[in-house]
Amino acid sequence: MQVSLPPNGGVVPARTGVWSAHQPHRRSDEVTAEAVTVVEIRGALLRLRRATGLPVAFGGLVESGRPQVRISELSGTATAALRSLAVSSGSGLGGKAVALARPCAVTDYSSSRHISHEYDIPVAAEGIRSVLAVPVVVRRRVRGVLYGALRSAQPLGDRALGAAVAVARDVEQTLILRDEAWELLTAGRGLLGDTGTPGGPETGAGTGAWEQVREAHAALRALAPRITDPVLRADLLAACGLLTAPRPAGGPALAPRELDVLSWVAAGATNAAVAERLGLRPETVKGYLRSAMRKLGAHTRGEAVTAARRAGLLP
Repeated sequence: MQVSLPPNGGVVPARTGVWSAHQPHRRSDEVTAEAVTVVEIRGALLRLRRATGLPVAFGGLVESGRPQVRISELSGTATAALRSLAVSSGSGLGGKAVALARPCAVTDYSSSRHISHEYDIPVAAEGIRSVLAVPVVVRRRVRGVLYGALRSAQPLGDRALGAAVAVARDVEQTLILRDEAWELLTAGRGLLGDTGTPGGPETGAGTGAWEQVREAHAALRALAPRITDPVLRADLLAACGLLTAPRPAGGPALAPRELDVLSWVAAGATNAAVAERLGLRPETVKGYLRSAMRKLGAHTRGEAVTAARRAGLLP
């Protein structure tokens, strides 16, 4: 049974999250991260159309330092009327979703009394009537909005709204992972200092800072398998390589999971802690550790870590 939203309205219960005007100066890595996010929004629109059955979807990101969403991605549209439209927080349906940090929907956009009507002209030009807008909220901040629409004025049921919300939640989880990756990578680079190459705590940062590099390396390796984007995953693993010393020719090689386990062991984690961080059973962790020790010619955990660092496998 499908339960319809109230005519021209229907705001689902609030979620925690507000747009934040506090934005740091944009660096090149932030611009790159935003480009990756745009690609994620583009893919999300296709998933939204499939999940909801709505023929039209569009969306975009909240612009850095501005309380507005720039609609950059269109799917199933007949015109370019909505492209590059800047939707201010609190204005129209999407702006309401940004301001309230909650999904909103209207049955007939042009006649709805629940929203303001600054964008009626481009909406009418595209020929859409029933519209839903779902914010993408990451760490209490609205990062973007996904829209779905019909070209006829009819109630959008809970099923369609729930499916759109599920797509937005998937985007949020992806962005959380990517944010963590960028933060770890940035932290690791910063701890390496101006040389950009590790050589041990005696060559640059102090011992405490060097332990942070090792923790960042372990966290990046643990995060990489959870990244679905193959390009970003490859970049993360390449970044792990930047945190280690150059590898000598003919040195030992470890399987990815063996290196994951040894990375956390090097950071001081117990087998139980490693298992929890990597989502493995403690027995599996022990198996990977034994295999790594055998390949490195080590008899203890400490010897394995030392040998891996000499081989350029660990920072």
